[in-house]
Amino acid sequence: MASDASRGVLDEPVSDVISRVRFDSAGLVPAIVQQWDSGEVLMVAWMDEAALRATLTDQRGTYFSRSRGRQWVKGETSGNTQRVLGVHLDCDADAVLVQVDQHGPACHTGEHSCFDVEGRQSGTAGNDGR
Repeated sequence: MASDASRGVLDEPVSDVISRVRFDSAGLVPAIVQQWDSGEVLMVAWMDEAALRATLTDQRGTYFSRSRGRQWVKGETSGNTQRVLGVHLDCDADAVLVQVDQHGPACHTGEHSCFDVEGRQSGTAGNDGR
């Protein structure tokens, strides 16, 4: 991790990374949030440019709420914070992987992960149809 504030959690300047991101027509990019040590997917959120910049520089999970129309920092009200340890763009630069050290539940329901519900469609492997 570079110590230069313009680099945040990156090995290159924040502005260089942001310039490569392919934000959608609403100015957003999906962010897949993963626990850094286990690889567990914790949640999916949206980022606008300002939220991505804040995440990269402040090392706190910062996202954009489509329903509220504003930026929010994970844990700002719940205390369930995310310390950002790594950020990666996918091969098309239209999705962001955010690797975090999660403190407390990641899901707004109080579950550790937003993906704790498990289910299979009828007829798939491991499902006996009952």
